[in-house]
Amino acid sequence: MIGDNYLEVQKNIDDACKAVGRDRSEVTLIAVSKTKPISELMEAYEAGARDFGENYVQELVDKIPQMPSDVRWHMIGHLQRNKVKYIVGKVSLIHSVDSLRLAEEISKESVKQGVVSDILLEVNVAGEESKWGGSLEETIELVKTAAKLPNIKINGLMTVAPYVDDSEENRQVFVKLKKLSVDINEQSIDNVIMNTLSMGMTGDYMVAAQEGATLLRVGTGIFGARNYNK
Repeated sequence: MIGDNYLEVQKNIDDACKAVGRDRSEVTLIAVSKTKPISELMEAYEAGARDFGENYVQELVDKIPQMPSDVRWHMIGHLQRNKVKYIVGKVSLIHSVDSLRLAEEISKESVKQGVVSDILLEVNVAGEESKWGGSLEETIELVKTAAKLPNIKINGLMTVAPYVDDSEENRQVFVKLKKLSVDINEQSIDNVIMNTLSMGMTGDYMVAAQEGATLLRVGTGIFGARNYNK
């Protein structure tokens, strides 16, 4: 079931890329596995999943040693500064860097551990009060300041689009994030490469793929609905 879902999402991404003449190899599917047991992660793994996204530090740290060593882990949830030390050096990408203070903490911990951490800056494109991330304008300033910090590398941007019934309603959100990445790239800021766009979830990942997403974060579409009462 989970394996079939994973393959179906991959096929949908193939179709979305084909529709706009996009190179399919530019897009990576992240299986968002929060609240899901290892047995279900392994079903996705056996279907070919190697990129897994988690929202909570404790759950991420618990799962890493239980999964095969070739899994690439993504921290996609809101990250508190006091939890940074638990994931630096263990994840391949931190998607949700939403402030200079958080970037500074990741930098400090990365220096301490002798590693370079790849990060994305979270942008609240739609300006929703319930969402984390800076505005489009604030993000440009954050890029310039955070890029000077040691042992972190800004790889691109991330956004959580609004929950909508019609995925087309989010197309402009993705268009704006893509445009912002292009604008930042054109400024040729040292230590910044805008080659990663983490955008699109279960309800709108095909639209996101058409508008330039390189990382799609799909949970429910692969694992089914979550039970938060466990």
